[in-house]
Amino acid sequence: MTTLFISDLHLSATTPEITQCFVQFMREEAIHAEALYVLGDLFEFWIGDDDCSDFALSIRAEFKMLTDKGVPCFFTQGNRDFLVGKRFSKQTGVQLLGDETVIDLYGRKAVVLHGDTLCTKDVKYLEYRAKVQQPWLQWIFNRIPMFIKKKIVRKVQSDIRTDKQSKSLDIMDVTQDEVEQVMLKHHVDLMIHGHTHRPNVHHFPVKETDYTRIVLGDWYSQGSVLVYDKDGFELQQRPFAS
Repeated sequence: MTTLFISDLHLSATTPEITQCFVQFMREEAIHAEALYVLGDLFEFWIGDDDCSDFALSIRAEFKMLTDKGVPCFFTQGNRDFLVGKRFSKQTGVQLLGDETVIDLYGRKAVVLHGDTLCTKDVKYLEYRAKVQQPWLQWIFNRIPMFIKKKIVRKVQSDIRTDKQSKSLDIMDVTQDEVEQVMLKHHVDLMIHGHTHRPNVHHFPVKETDYTRIVLGDWYSQGSVLVYDKDGFELQQRPFAS
């Protein structure tokens, strides 16, 4: 049995090749897993749990089929899907996690998170994150008409694209000090996250102990899956259908 991790799919109705790869993954791989962890940015932007578009309904249905088969599925909100909430959880059977969660992987403790909070040099983004995470603001947003929500989201997406163009890659990557502080806080030597779109496995010493940080890949040009079992782990790719 394996535990699977994915992040940064950025699913949307305009990228059917990614959705097709995701559906195939869910039906052919995740269904046989011991558990599935989605570490944020499953969607290009989740507009809210009241989204009843065909696309949103189809993605909910994939998760519902998986959890109905008895496969536990866990979801950490990312910077694109922070509005995934209790209604989504109830409709799909997916269990929502906090910003940082310690899990047991075959006897080894690991902290899992989206990864955006590790990018402490990106001060402007962290300020934006603090604003949109405020419960009162989300409460208001969830109660405005859908057509207004869509206008707001289009503006936010445009601002994000513009902002990223002016930032260096260094600013948008994690800071090592923050990585180590989070791992020390949770007393773990393994961290798994996404967000940076830089799939890799980093090994480094902390207080004479070997630590490991696994970074998940995005799904822009292929699927990306971390496969973890009792014998170890591997970052793997899944090609899009030709």
